[in-house]
Amino acid sequence: MKILKGISVLAFMATCSISAQDIANHALGLRLGDSDGFGAEISYQKSLGIGNRAEFDLGWRDSRNFNAFKIAGLYQWVRTIENNFNWYYGVGGGLGSVDFPSRPNNDDNGGIFVFAAGDIGIEYNFDIPLILSLDFRPEVGVIGYDGFSDNFDFDIGLGIRYQF
Repeated sequence: MKILKGISVLAFMATCSISAQDIANHALGLRLGDSDGFGAEISYQKSLGIGNRAEFDLGWRDSRNFNAFKIAGLYQWVRTIENNFNWYYGVGGGLGSVDFPSRPNNDDNGGIFVFAAGDIGIEYNFDIPLILSLDFRPEVGVIGYDGFSDNFDFDIGLGIRYQF
């Protein structure tokens, strides 16, 4: 039974690496959403080869407890599911600035932060130059997260991008 599971995992990994799809050279658009408020990002993706790309996002987060401005960079691997559907995963990080408007008299009402991020999602490439995506990006605070209630964020986003 263990051998059968091992062979299945190896076959799946080989299929994933072989079935990479040629992706658009450039994609520009928006990524909307967040886990604890509203967030919007201007998102740019650049193909780095067959099945690989870099993604750069510049945006802000708005919640009851804090406002943040951040920039993120991710390296992603893109794999074909079927027809125009792809799934992707990646790693990266970023930095930003946070402000706590609910703490005006507190010494700790903001500052710079650095985070590490992972990424996993699904996307649909339309026959026109448009991509819709839904992804999950967990972020872990590395530096400057002292004022946050925790160092971990479950960031969920809906993306719409124009390919060129």
